[in-house]
Amino acid sequence: MRIVLGVGGGIAAYKVASLLRLFTEAGHDVTVIPTEAATRFVGVATWEALSGHPVSNSVFDAVHTVNHVRLGHEAELIVVAPATADLLARAASGQADDLLTNTLLMAGDCPVLMAPAMHTEMWQHPATEANVETLRSRGVTVLEPASGRLTGADSGPGRLPEPEAIFTAAMALAGAGTAAAFEARPAVDADATTDMAAAPAAAQPAVTPLAGLTVTISAGGTREPLDPVRFLGNRSSGKQGVALAAAARAAGARVRLLAAHMEVPAPAGVELVPVETALELREAALHAAADSDVVIMAAAVADFRPADVAGTKIKKRDDVADPVINLVRNPDILRELVEVRDAASRNQLIVGFAAETGDADGDVLDYARAKLHRKACDLLVVNQVGRDLVFGEDTNTVVILSRDGSEPQEASGSKSDVAAAVIDRISAELSRAVPPA
Repeated sequence: MRIVLGVGGGIAAYKVASLLRLFTEAGHDVTVIPTEAATRFVGVATWEALSGHPVSNSVFDAVHTVNHVRLGHEAELIVVAPATADLLARAASGQADDLLTNTLLMAGDCPVLMAPAMHTEMWQHPATEANVETLRSRGVTVLEPASGRLTGADSGPGRLPEPEAIFTAAMALAGAGTAAAFEARPAVDADATTDMAAAPAAAQPAVTPLAGLTVTISAGGTREPLDPVRFLGNRSSGKQGVALAAAARAAGARVRLLAAHMEVPAPAGVELVPVETALELREAALHAAADSDVVIMAAAVADFRPADVAGTKIKKRDDVADPVINLVRNPDILRELVEVRDAASRNQLIVGFAAETGDADGDVLDYARAKLHRKACDLLVVNQVGRDLVFGEDTNTVVILSRDGSEPQEASGSKSDVAAAVIDRISAELSRAVPPA
């Protein structure tokens, strides 16, 4: 595949050298176009050595080849990283004052992916938000930046997604498929623990079974406040939900992630909806489900919440009795989603997760089958949990149960492996639901 890699003038440009290496090692032919400012951070010699092509940012170089027209016409994919606030603004307004912006204007039907990187205030400025909305309305894929340490002492949203995350999103956008994306590593920051294989040796055939579909996924653990300081929570890390979001994105879906407390960052290229409590998750899930083709409820939702929340910190004092915490039941979000779908006659696949433990009255699958009957979702992904099982770990073993009573399916390995198996099963279920032409 012929790729144009545009490099904006930000400190994160140094990371893009690793992205370039991922593209070339996957067998793609990459032409790098840095802005003039980008060459202040990484020199032209580096881009030429890694790409194997001459590098320029001027429309007056190699005039005989008409580069400012030819590069955009020949490109099968354009990736811009880092996409600075200035570069987003120039692209949105249609400026063509250097080779990169000329190439973007000549892209035609070529898919374009931009990976922003800037300080939080710049990313959240109304001007930048408007520019991003303009670009997205024209069909440009603008990733959400990662959150984390930025240049200097500040941190927040605005960090360039890691090269592996950008590679995954780019391959999915270009139709290089789930296999290529997963072999390249999951779309999460380097701070998250992964065990994916290295980038593929060659481009893979197109496999995007969820292309054109919207998938909503919940992840992490809800927190129910006791007072302004304390809360009732659980041990969920959000790793499995994040892996599912990356897998669905790699399969071509538009992904919306309802994120409760998570110990890992969200994947690049997904719409992030932060929530804290079960009631907040319920509201977000019902709203998001309205335009979703698939809903995957992987979050660990608290079954109960305190009946009363103290307005000030509960003090530990010798002259008063120890507090008694009364709990009330939280709503059954999964069951409600099914009821709303059925009432509206939506063509929607709903997948639940069941974190179970066995006891003297039954094993994990006994409780899971009973839960599937109560919830009436289409698929239920079941795992046994405990202090050293699943929560916070990098591996998982699950059994996928189906409402139609088909044979249970087992999947195990890394959480990314399990996510791939779940997305494959969802794709198979959707394929069976579509009558032949």
